Amino acid sequence: MKEFLKVLRRFVPPYKKYLLLSIFFNVSSAVLNIFSFAALIPILQILFQTGDAEAATSVMAWDWGNVQEVLMNNLNYYVNGLIADYGPTTTLLLIGLFLASTTMLKTGFYFLTSACIVPIRTGVVRDIRNQIYQKITSLPLGFFSEERKGDIIARMSGDVLEVESSIMSSLDMLFKNPVLIIAYFSTMLFVSWQLTLFTLIIVPVMGWIMGMIGRKLKRKSIEAQALWSDTMSQAEETLGGLRIIKAFCAEEKMNKRFDKINSSYRDHLMKVNIRQSSAHPMSEFLGTVMIVIVLWFGGMLVLNNQAITGPTFIYYMVILYSIINPLKEFSKASYNIPKGLASMERIDKILLAENTIKEKENPKHIGSFEQQIEFRHVSFRYGDKWVLQDINLVIPKGKTIALVGQSGGGKSTLVDLIPRYYDVQEGEVLIDGINVKDLDIHDLRQLIGNVNQEAILFNDTFRNNIAFGVDKATDEQIAEAAKIANAYDFIMQSEQGFETNIGDRGGRLSGGQRQRVSIARAILKNPPILILDEATSALDTESERLVQDALERLMKTRTTVAIAHRLSTIKNADEICVLHEGRIVERGTHDELLSMDGYYKKLNDMQSL
Repeated sequence: MKEFLKVLRRFVPPYKKYLLLSIFFNVSSAVLNIFSFAALIPILQILFQTGDAEAATSVMAWDWGNVQEVLMNNLNYYVNGLIADYGPTTTLLLIGLFLASTTMLKTGFYFLTSACIVPIRTGVVRDIRNQIYQKITSLPLGFFSEERKGDIIARMSGDVLEVESSIMSSLDMLFKNPVLIIAYFSTMLFVSWQLTLFTLIIVPVMGWIMGMIGRKLKRKSIEAQALWSDTMSQAEETLGGLRIIKAFCAEEKMNKRFDKINSSYRDHLMKVNIRQSSAHPMSEFLGTVMIVIVLWFGGMLVLNNQAITGPTFIYYMVILYSIINPLKEFSKASYNIPKGLASMERIDKILLAENTIKEKENPKHIGSFEQQIEFRHVSFRYGDKWVLQDINLVIPKGKTIALVGQSGGGKSTLVDLIPRYYDVQEGEVLIDGINVKDLDIHDLRQLIGNVNQEAILFNDTFRNNIAFGVDKATDEQIAEAAKIANAYDFIMQSEQGFETNIGDRGGRLSGGQRQRVSIARAILKNPPILILDEATSALDTESERLVQDALERLMKTRTTVAIAHRLSTIKNADEICVLHEGRIVERGTHDELLSMDGYYKKLNDMQSL
């Protein structure tokens, strides 16, 4: 319960007004319920002529020390007056109408109670999804290199749905039932404290049995949700690698692998649901046992003329039966909530993940790039493995610096340090003499444009992909960016021009077209610093020429850091740095490096063959 209350404290406060209204309607419903059932006492007295009503000949003054006797006497007095004036048959009808009207009000309040919970339930689920999405966009790239995309998607979909169906669906019963239980229990104490004390001996036993099963349910739910993540990860990997699966005729192999994971999830889920399905039958049985035991004990009190009359005992049993339903709902919640808490634990692995890229409380703001980028004694590692070691490099404004070297040599990591996708462990990266850790992250990244090897596009129109990140871009600006990027012609030849949807990740376009759209996006942003990460390495010769031409236009008047495997694309760079095993081993112009007859010349000779 402590974990559940912690979840509520985190997400329910914005909806306090609905919670207060729900509590008000709950109290009103409980009070009306108690008074409506009180009408049973005079009805039974009239029907069975017990003689209890005839004893009341006058109205008793209020006495806090003898409340029960005063209420029963005055109730009997007014019932006697109705019988004297209208007869027993009409009195029965009037009491029945009173019972019906109070029941109508009670059910109306009950509806309003549930209606007030709906905005809380739906709002909290929406807030959790928003928080997960916002956390995903704020976390550093390093977090996602250790997490599977399918697992993250599973937490956003399956786990959030489980929180909604388990925890949020329990809100109604958890805000309503405590009020009903307190009200009914107080009434039971008022009617007969002896019977109520006897009842209290039985209830804890029932609660202990239900709680023991609920604790086991949470553990099984965590296992089931982990297998759901595996299932989603397998589906996501299959969609991403469908071409390879078909090329290697591995459909049957992948089908068997998916069936194995899916069947394991089904087996765990089946155990959870079977255990959960036992909640209602078990609570029904335990409730009936309790009623039978109390009926036996109360019957002894009535038959021995001790402390309680027959009609009052019937009223007590009706209230007791009424309290059984809230208790059963509580037991149902004790099954549902552990499943939701298991999912909440998995969601919190994202929500409570530490963001290692932290911004200072009062960061420095920068609106332009004026001088240079500098790497000063920079070293960086992933875990225990050093990827960059003691890098010293100055990139003056307006110059083009190229990075070449073996795969895994640290080139992409080096450029990722400039926009703070990662933070260095040793040394510092400076822009215009200011450490990037001291700058406002938004300001820093506004200065930088990226064109990557894999053009990252969205399932949207040409217009929205080019204008991505640039607010209020005009049609003329978008068209001009497309023209500079050599993308205008093929865009206009598509079905709806700039309003044509390009498909998932730009799947309706060729590699060269995707790359030119991403270049147009960078052109429209118009950043003073440009990072090119092997922007032409995956293209054919004709596409490479068109893309290279677009890149040269983009690079004019900009400070450019280019990573390249094809040395022919960076011959005109102002300086070429050769990285080998995390260190800069050579630097200079294309001709200077060739004359050194070192590592760069070997790379050049290999590509010339």
